[in-house]
Amino acid sequence: MVGFENFLVTEKKKNNVVGYDVPEGVDVRGRYDAEFASILTNDALHFVATLQRQFRSHIKYAMDCRKEAKLRYNNGALPGFDPSTKHVRDGAWLCASPPPAVADRRVEITGPVERKMVINALNSGAKVFMADFEDALSPTWENLIRGHVNLRDAVKGTISFEDKARNRVYKLNEQTAKLFVRPRGWHLPEAHILIDGEPAAGCLVDFGLYFFHNWSTFRRNQGEGFGPFFYLPKMEHSREARIWNSVFEVAEKMAGIERGSIRATVLIETLPAVFQMDEILYELREHSVGLNCGRWDYIFSYVKTFQNHGDRLLPDRFQVGMSQHFMRSYSDLLIRTCHRRGVHAMGGMAAQIPIRDDAQANEAALELVRKDKQREVRAGHDGTWAAHPGLIPAIMEVFNYNMGNNANQIQSAKRDDAASLTEEDLLQIPRGARTMEGLRLNTRVGIQYVAAWLTGTGSVPLYNLMEDAATAEISRVQNWQWLKYGVELDGDGLGVKVNRELFGRVVEEEMGRIEREVGKERFNKGMYREACKIFTRQCTAPTLDDFLTLDAYNHIVIHHPLASSRL
Repeated sequence: MVGFENFLVTEKKKNNVVGYDVPEGVDVRGRYDAEFASILTNDALHFVATLQRQFRSHIKYAMDCRKEAKLRYNNGALPGFDPSTKHVRDGAWLCASPPPAVADRRVEITGPVERKMVINALNSGAKVFMADFEDALSPTWENLIRGHVNLRDAVKGTISFEDKARNRVYKLNEQTAKLFVRPRGWHLPEAHILIDGEPAAGCLVDFGLYFFHNWSTFRRNQGEGFGPFFYLPKMEHSREARIWNSVFEVAEKMAGIERGSIRATVLIETLPAVFQMDEILYELREHSVGLNCGRWDYIFSYVKTFQNHGDRLLPDRFQVGMSQHFMRSYSDLLIRTCHRRGVHAMGGMAAQIPIRDDAQANEAALELVRKDKQREVRAGHDGTWAAHPGLIPAIMEVFNYNMGNNANQIQSAKRDDAASLTEEDLLQIPRGARTMEGLRLNTRVGIQYVAAWLTGTGSVPLYNLMEDAATAEISRVQNWQWLKYGVELDGDGLGVKVNRELFGRVVEEEMGRIEREVGKERFNKGMYREACKIFTRQCTAPTLDDFLTLDAYNHIVIHHPLASSRL
């Protein structure tokens, strides 16, 4: 080992390499960049390492519990309410009141932490911008650390971007959206940062670097004495919320700020979590500012949870909307739960993007958005999500009309009627047809999304919708489910069964269509063939991978072994 260390020191001197100043036990394997070094300081990395060392055993236990639950579901069990926590669900406790800075969240916009996107989203007219290190981001080293540079500059109010092609400089308006940050889920590693020889937890890297550099400025500039604010993804059980609560307490103690300063909204985007909503809020009650209907991931989770249940096959992806009984029940119960506990109940994503070359089609798409948002606000949601700034005026108009001057509907929409919702309501099998076009669209979208992800783009406009990892996951697991059970495509009169031969033909034909749509030159320069191999392998695997991005992540990790200056 000593010989290897001496070799690295010699190589650094010989190549005049400047590395990151890292604390003991930390090794940064990502490319060195002087601007990145302002984020990856010794103190910031020490803070991340402290979190990792304190919570890695808790994270491992939570992930082991996920595996045990998966085994139960695969053996025929159904998720449901936990009898041992009935006292929590029946109790009269409340979460802390929403901070004044984010009492009104009627329209939120989401997107990756790319510099121009951050500026446009903060200037969009939305009440909140959720800056995303998760589903809308391909976690390359460059994207991650440059994202932290961008958020630091945004919190300071100094962020700008020069678009030389358009001869335009982007800067922040005087009035901007409030910033929430979504770190990655518990399951995702950060392979470019090793702590005691193991990859760091991606979520602790995202949270730790952002909090360390921005907590003080954020509370002064944006939080009105509170914050920073976060969105927490992919949880399946309240024990995972308990870990986050402890992380927040450690961070607050380190910063010397009062307990309950950090606030977070949890995305209810896994099927097991819908039965844990009270418990999740209870664990985070000092740090909670509500729950969100992460509906695309929720559909993905329905398939994943019931991967061994041949009687629970989904229809075409676009038929699984909020009119389906299990989806409407999930939304209604979330509203009741949040308002009973005094926090926000946030609605789901409008994934449409403006159709610039077809006014009639654009208006039709906008009308669908308006109807969906009208359903949400009338059901009692306090706010909702948009994927594109062009949707914000229409959505804001709907919420303004229905909510008036009220900041939220926490007190006015109690939804006591939802108290009668049962496990059966939340698990009802969705109805609809399965079609050849559904299989084709899943395949076409999945391959194109993976191709973009491999080249560093995690949020992709496809067929007038903004696709991210959640929607790509639906495409993948639905194909896998249909192949596993040899479903009959009954919605277009074909009556053919899905098998590997049919799927292989669909993949070949859809690759041809993608090449025609994007052009031969772009197709050959892109990662479409590699993406096709990854997507096809995952759709045809005998065992369903938990996450598409876990497998694909290995294709974007690039190690630079001389990046750390301490050995």
